[in-house]
Amino acid sequence: MDIHQYTLDAVELLKTLISTPSVSRDEKAAADVFAGFIVNYGLPVRRIGNNLLVQEELDAAKPTLLLNAHIDTVKPVATWTRDPFQPTVEDDRLYGLGSNDCGGGLVSLLQVYRALRGMSTPYNLVYLASCEEEVSGANGFSLALPELPPIDVAIVGEPTGMQPAIAEKGLMVIDGIAHGKSGHAARDEGVNAIYEALDDLVWLRDYRFRKVSPLLGPTKMTVTVVNSGTQHNVVPDECRFVIDVRTNEYYKNEYLFAFLQKQMKKCELKARSFRLSSSHIAEEYPLVQRCLQMGMTPFGSPTLSDQALMPFPSLKLGPGESSRSHSADEYILISEIEKAIETYIDLLRFS
Repeated sequence: MDIHQYTLDAVELLKTLISTPSVSRDEKAAADVFAGFIVNYGLPVRRIGNNLLVQEELDAAKPTLLLNAHIDTVKPVATWTRDPFQPTVEDDRLYGLGSNDCGGGLVSLLQVYRALRGMSTPYNLVYLASCEEEVSGANGFSLALPELPPIDVAIVGEPTGMQPAIAEKGLMVIDGIAHGKSGHAARDEGVNAIYEALDDLVWLRDYRFRKVSPLLGPTKMTVTVVNSGTQHNVVPDECRFVIDVRTNEYYKNEYLFAFLQKQMKKCELKARSFRLSSSHIAEEYPLVQRCLQMGMTPFGSPTLSDQALMPFPSLKLGPGESSRSHSADEYILISEIEKAIETYIDLLRFS
């Protein structure tokens, strides 16, 4: 087993993906290119929208482990100092949009699948390159999920410094509105919708949820957008705002939303979705125990991934650092990719 050659193959594939724009909901070209590489590796690939599933015959006596990472990227921020779609290697760094989030995990896990196919391992392996992860889109993991075989556990290749994230915060976005009555600002008339919203906004700012997770910390809510008014001399009759809620494993999104509704004095709330729940895998789980035996340190991740859509145990484990994600001049270290391939193989061969 030549880890170095698998690394070279992974880097070649990642360079090609970087040079093929794959912003969320526009991944077709990247999926085409990626599928070509998979076929050239001699692997079967099934396309589900722009999701790519690699699955061979499964041994019914073994549990099945899903290797998952996403093809899509965010849009490049304006402060890039180089072409985000031009892969550039400088010393150990490979620069390019999506190189860290999560191209490194995406290409590493595919090489691991190649390396371990046909070998005696404790798991059946299934590989899924999913799309629309950055927007939690309906045509991403959710589209592919019904087409997967029964999965016992999953590794999600998000950048974690190759330390296992065994818990992940959920996300719920809520739209709020307060109603007033328009009037002339020069006269004592109308009902100011901004003032109607104030007490509720202050409550949202100050409230602290009681249950604090040892891995994820407290559930956190933040008012991130407020819009009201049309011009300086008109009392606004509507005030709209957005609440970003990051839940730990102790609070279900549905429960939290019902609780918030009861606390509002003047404002109406509407959740955009309840589907992105917090996830957690027990430290006693065999895969996590193997991570511990290998000297890894489990932690809780504040960032969201497709784990939120997985109805089976999962952990995040991938090369790169979360702090580089969605940033200008994003990069992955080639040595991180090589180390990831080696670590994944060690983890999966002997778990």
